[in-house]
Amino acid sequence: MTATVNRQVLLVEKPTGKLGLEHFKLVEGAMPEPKDGEALLRVHYISLDAANRAWMHGATYRAAVETNTVMAGGGIAEVIASNSPSLKPGDIVFGDTGWQDYAAVPAKHLTKMPRLEPMTHLLSIYGIAGLTAYFGLLDIGKPKAGETVVVSVAAGSVGSIVGQIAKIKGCRVVGIAGGKDKCDWLTSELGFDAAVDYKDGAIFKALRAAAPDGIDVYFDNVGGDILEACLAQMNLRGRIACCGAISQYDGAPSASGPRGVPGLIVVKRLTMQGFIVMDYMAKRDEALAELQAWVASGQIKVREDVIDGLENTPQALIGLLAGDNRGKRMIRV
Repeated sequence: MTATVNRQVLLVEKPTGKLGLEHFKLVEGAMPEPKDGEALLRVHYISLDAANRAWMHGATYRAAVETNTVMAGGGIAEVIASNSPSLKPGDIVFGDTGWQDYAAVPAKHLTKMPRLEPMTHLLSIYGIAGLTAYFGLLDIGKPKAGETVVVSVAAGSVGSIVGQIAKIKGCRVVGIAGGKDKCDWLTSELGFDAAVDYKDGAIFKALRAAAPDGIDVYFDNVGGDILEACLAQMNLRGRIACCGAISQYDGAPSASGPRGVPGLIVVKRLTMQGFIVMDYMAKRDEALAELQAWVASGQIKVREDVIDGLENTPQALIGLLAGDNRGKRMIRV
């Protein structure tokens, strides 16, 4: 191995408002040395997710990211050296590599991935994004043919897949996205039946027009006012899959919406459930088999937003939080 320097992006300050470039610093660190049971990884792609921002607030389903440490993040990496019998050099894995060129990670915290091309699909349709969409929609949403499914952040990595799976299941699909271009892309390219531009305002009225028969399944990625607007239009015994709350992540948390939640849930007999995709890893292989079949048949179109260079990771995350991406955003290290 010829490399002697490990570039790393550190979180040097926790933001109290909007995330900015000043909160990060690119440094050159020493090459990590794998301990017993660990593997030394060369990171190829880093996943960018709204959850990256949530980890700066405090502990969630993982520990909080502390200042002056390598920014946390999932990545697809190649095993360079291994002190674990379960991994060998050349293996491709997914794990919390952090924002850096190289990482030493316990083998028990890594998931061995299949070798396939393009490798980027291991972070999008066959990675956390695709599995989140699959299990959140099918296990919690339980869509039935003829029902109306609404998904927020519909042009993002998870939402764009949710909508396409709902179409495969025979549903009417309405996407909520920011901007006319994204809305047009959802209907013309991905096959959504309608799209609502939340930037136009009057979200309640626009939703009513797009889903005149009400909402049976809502896949929520934002919380806040959009969740409130969807709750009010849920049909009897509707299901809400709570995947994320982007409206609460960056900057001061929103004080508005959703209001009247308990009453609506009771009167409409709604099911509202949060989930973490890691809960479903025992069923990962069956999900991947179905997702691969849908991609091969053209029923799911995969859109990826790949940005080159570790040094561009902070700006790429800031852009993702602002909604700059279509499909899964990632960094090619």
